[in-house]
Amino acid sequence: MYQGVKKCKSPDTGRARSYNRGVALLLIDDDRDLTALLRDYLAQQGFDSETANDGVTGLRMAGAKRYDLILLDVMMPGMDGFAVLEQLRRVNDTPVLMLTARGEPDDRIHGLRAGADDYLPKPFNPDELVARIQAVLRRATGVTAREKAPAIEFCGVRLEPSTRNVYVAGETVELTAVEFDILDVLMSAAGRVVSRDDISLRLYQREASPFDRSIDVHLSHIRRKLGEAGGLIRTIRGAGYIFTQDTQ
Repeated sequence: MYQGVKKCKSPDTGRARSYNRGVALLLIDDDRDLTALLRDYLAQQGFDSETANDGVTGLRMAGAKRYDLILLDVMMPGMDGFAVLEQLRRVNDTPVLMLTARGEPDDRIHGLRAGADDYLPKPFNPDELVARIQAVLRRATGVTAREKAPAIEFCGVRLEPSTRNVYVAGETVELTAVEFDILDVLMSAAGRVVSRDDISLRLYQREASPFDRSIDVHLSHIRRKLGEAGGLIRTIRGAGYIFTQDTQ
């Protein structure tokens, strides 16, 4: 296997092809060997993937066609992944899964702050990559019973699960898919403390690591985007977070 990918046992490709059929991916990475390898592997899983080997080309492709998800490498010469993500988020809300060399915490935090939906450190197991892709897509486009629920509104903050829209005082607030899901969890449990593990299980289907700051980063984004209403989300030290339903 090339650097960045760990060997693994192949999954049930027949079931995978059916589940992933019609999903369009864009892989932006300067490692041509890795992108070729991943494109072949993702094709075996039923994904329709295209590749770009530099940031400028990746941005052009993302602007010319609507992809379901973008896999974006951080370490690229010229325009790195952070610069690509920054420009992408100005005009495009496509979910982004960042690939970070060595899983450096600063890289992960920087990517999340810039608008990435998830991250995966290299080297990675390709089965985990597929699982992460599917998890991000479920959050971004999946229709669940929760999304059919009625709107939730407290203190001028309105969350509509059916359309995945959020409004503050009638004004639209642009949240990423993962930010929407975190706010949904908190507002659905308004007045009650929600633990980091509860949020992590909803987002990533795993308990939170003590050293993983991704949820804190996303919450910081949500508070900032909500403006003064962001004060409704409070951190309860050692317990989790609460949407308070009041401004006191």
